[in-house]
Amino acid sequence: MLEVVQAFDRALIAEIETDDAAALERKLQAAERVFRDRDGWLQPHERMAVLRRLAVLMEGRRDHLAMQIAREGGKPLPDAIIETNRAIDGVYNAADELRSFAGREIPMGLSAAAEHRWAFTTKEPIGVVAAISAFNHPLNLIVHQVAPAIAVGCPVIVKPASTTPLSCLDFVALVREAGLPEPWCQSFVTEDNGLAEKLATDNRVAFLSFIGSARVGWSLHSKLAPGTRSALEHGGAAPAIIDRSADLGKVIEPIVKGGYYHAGQVCVSTQRIFVHEDIAEGFIQALVARVEDLRTTDPTLQDTEVGPLILPREADRVAQWIKEAVEGGATLATGGRRLSETTLEPAVLLDPAVDAKISTLEVFGPVVAVSRYRDLDGAIRRANSLPTAFQASIFAQDIDIAMRAANRLDASAVMINDPTAFRTDWMPFAGRRESGYGTGGIPYTMRDMTQEKMILMRRS
Repeated sequence: MLEVVQAFDRALIAEIETDDAAALERKLQAAERVFRDRDGWLQPHERMAVLRRLAVLMEGRRDHLAMQIAREGGKPLPDAIIETNRAIDGVYNAADELRSFAGREIPMGLSAAAEHRWAFTTKEPIGVVAAISAFNHPLNLIVHQVAPAIAVGCPVIVKPASTTPLSCLDFVALVREAGLPEPWCQSFVTEDNGLAEKLATDNRVAFLSFIGSARVGWSLHSKLAPGTRSALEHGGAAPAIIDRSADLGKVIEPIVKGGYYHAGQVCVSTQRIFVHEDIAEGFIQALVARVEDLRTTDPTLQDTEVGPLILPREADRVAQWIKEAVEGGATLATGGRRLSETTLEPAVLLDPAVDAKISTLEVFGPVVAVSRYRDLDGAIRRANSLPTAFQASIFAQDIDIAMRAANRLDASAVMINDPTAFRTDWMPFAGRRESGYGTGGIPYTMRDMTQEKMILMRRS
């Protein structure tokens, strides 16, 4: 049995049965069987209907789903409500994308050898999808992995994080209620990393969708069966540059949102802030004042802004990183105090050493590191200095500065005057280098979960 507890106070929510190796084999067999039966594939209009019914069912359970996110994942309720709304919209997005999801004509007649022929491509589902998800968005990440598979006609087996399985189980139950036969969407709940690896690397799996740590993701990637495609979403230490032309009155809120949303447990959370020395003192004063005003408490309350970390050991780790940074010369401008077993006071560190953990590794906690700079290109070099790269920000009113930084920052997306954590569910979302592989975002995932087939006709 798996005990699911509230992230904030560790109170028991539920006990659920886990799956064993025999259950995994049954699920893989069922998924492979329905995929091999081409006559049984659902048509696009049937898949659209399932997704639309699913979205309506989720709307009817909106309050329950949001509270469940807050309880098991520790995300503040206002943000959990936003996550639920995004998840519902994501299901609609997957259904709507099918209206234009098609192949293309391949031009013929471009040489004498290609005369009297007509060629076009179609999109076919790639096969069985294994989806391994993360705790930090326990509903919306599941939607991003599962809804595209349903849309394109791939059977999917989804393994939620063992800390936050309830949102996934509710979602899969609603998928069934919406009319999708069980073998097309199955959950797999386990705390056994060996079984999770067996799911990912089984030769019946055609596509692995993995969201989690880079260490685990790249390890699984190296063990995939020949021909298996993958999408890996890891994280990084996202940089934000504050130019001296920035409007400080419009910078603090997005920086705070980017750094402390879900207690910093976001793969593109703003972590490293580089501020021009001409405005550094004013920026730091305003930032510290706003951070000290953040309401950090029980995530199920309506006015909470920052909640807990997912596990006590994560709070231990982040607290240790703060301590090490201060011992290495950084100044703790505010925060860092332990408020509960899993909750830390949001912290601001000033001028940490370039080799400090907070400067080089993903903290995944409510901490930002502020460093002063004089030269823009020097700040960009520091921003680009890590083996991870995902999203980045530049705050500037000077368009030349903004575009110079946007063009030179090593990131898959650069936000101008918006936080590094900004995302819509239809935009491309991708880590570079160690931060990931492939491109997320519902339309992009749908493309990855299909393969093109060309059909050529020769006419007499």
